[in-house]
Amino acid sequence: MNMLRHTSGPSAIDASAEPETLTQVAALCTRDGKEGLEVLLVQSSRGRWILPKGWPMDDRTDAQAAKLEAWEEAGVAKAAVDKTPIARFMTRKRFDDGTSKPCLVAVYPMNVKSMTKDYPEAGQRKRRWVSPRKAIGLVNEDGLKDILRAL
Repeated sequence: MNMLRHTSGPSAIDASAEPETLTQVAALCTRDGKEGLEVLLVQSSRGRWILPKGWPMDDRTDAQAAKLEAWEEAGVAKAAVDKTPIARFMTRKRFDDGTSKPCLVAVYPMNVKSMTKDYPEAGQRKRRWVSPRKAIGLVNEDGLKDILRAL
């Protein structure tokens, strides 16, 4: 798998450029499918296709937090997660009150070994394995599309 191993370029933006920039961690879950590499997407509460992602946690490394999000949002039961993000991208975090803030998302690659049907957000989210090419057409964030193109 040819993955980005740096955080420079158009997808990487200095979070200090905007003082109210938030930070999240995401899991780029992959597996070998029947027709090649597949990427796991989950549906957000607003119906968009995204990577499993969430907030950094005080009691976990960012890689561990990304792995936990993959479990809670998509049912990833066993996976090997890299300790270093392969890339970062900017998006806007939208809140229930209608406001939004810039958000820098660090993406941690995970090689998925097994999934389960019973997981914390199973009743709230759809999940879908797709080729990176199909994922590019489903996601909205340009920076995430750049990361998927590099797979």
